[in-house]
Amino acid sequence: MLYLMLPVVAVPGFLIIRPMLFDPDSPASTLANLIENETLARLGIGLELALVAAQALCALWFFRLFRHIDSFAAGSLATFGLFNAVAVLGSAACLGAALDIALTSGAADAAGGAQLLYILGGNFWDVGALFFGLWLIPMGFLALRSGMPRVLGWILVAGGVGYILDGFVTYLAPAAAPVTELLLIPATVGEFWMIGWLLWHSFRTHPSRTGQESTATSR
Repeated sequence: MLYLMLPVVAVPGFLIIRPMLFDPDSPASTLANLIENETLARLGIGLELALVAAQALCALWFFRLFRHIDSFAAGSLATFGLFNAVAVLGSAACLGAALDIALTSGAADAAGGAQLLYILGGNFWDVGALFFGLWLIPMGFLALRSGMPRVLGWILVAGGVGYILDGFVTYLAPAAAPVTELLLIPATVGEFWMIGWLLWHSFRTHPSRTGQESTATSR
């Protein structure tokens, strides 16, 4: 359920609300959007904070789930997940500061300050992609070691590598960024498959457990 929380809060916060407020071509429009849509801006900050909490708790719970399979891989998974949460936390701080500037500053450079903070927040997401990729690689390794579908494990590993490459391409070869977005497809497929597999495995009926409960009841 914690893993499911990640896309539930990330999609509306980063992919819907942020583009509604941030105009990359016009600092004045960004400032006006923040002033006129304060409630929406605060909701976007709240969703990013919720994502931080969900990511951190999910990382720790993955360690609890997989530590008996491979403690080093489980520890790596938790560590990279926590670092990714910190990157999103930095983004949320930037959004909060941008809103404060928009609402409390009457200076002529308020638009430029809010715009800069939104750009900085987006860059927190871009550099955080490195840790997001790194967290998928041990996740895939643990999936391979724990009896999950092997295809799922390899897709997660491929998705992790794709995210790492995308993070470098964003800054080293920005012209190629639209093409490298294809590298993120395995990560999307692998993550939703992992979420579905974990939910199915958690809630399905365990015959052996049911039998034990029936025996205990009869006794």
